[in-house]
Amino acid sequence: MTQGGKAVTSGNVLENSVEGALLGHRYVQVGADLPRKQRLTHLLTANHVPKRYARQVYVGLGIYGSDIYVDFYIIGNAAISAGLIIECKWQQTSGSVDEKLPYLNLNIQNCYPTQALVLIDGGGMKTQAISWLSTQVKHNQNLFAVYDLREFIIWSK
Repeated sequence: MTQGGKAVTSGNVLENSVEGALLGHRYVQVGADLPRKQRLTHLLTANHVPKRYARQVYVGLGIYGSDIYVDFYIIGNAAISAGLIIECKWQQTSGSVDEKLPYLNLNIQNCYPTQALVLIDGGGMKTQAISWLSTQVKHNQNLFAVYDLREFIIWSK
């Protein structure tokens, strides 16, 4: 398997762990059968399901003018009535993901329709990069938190 293929597989493990936590807290997935660009509208209007989420949701254009798809968009968390985006970043070995954090932060700040939680795990990202992104929470009103998987599971209870 290529390095990129391994990264995708590891990232899927993190996303599946998030989905498991959501399901464990009685969130229901909606819109999985819809095209990604239609999922947000469906998610926002599916009021018959109070705790719901969608995966790979189109939320608009980013700072470069390209499409942005977020890993999760959840509705129904009592602490965040407008919804919450969850972005998963997995890095098992040193690589370039930590260099993409400023881009992610700018998109969250300027382009995301609601607050976002960034979930970072895998042990391979530079500690300084995670620390830097964590400090952005106080500067970026759309950046709700930066957690690892353990912290996310504790928070999501």
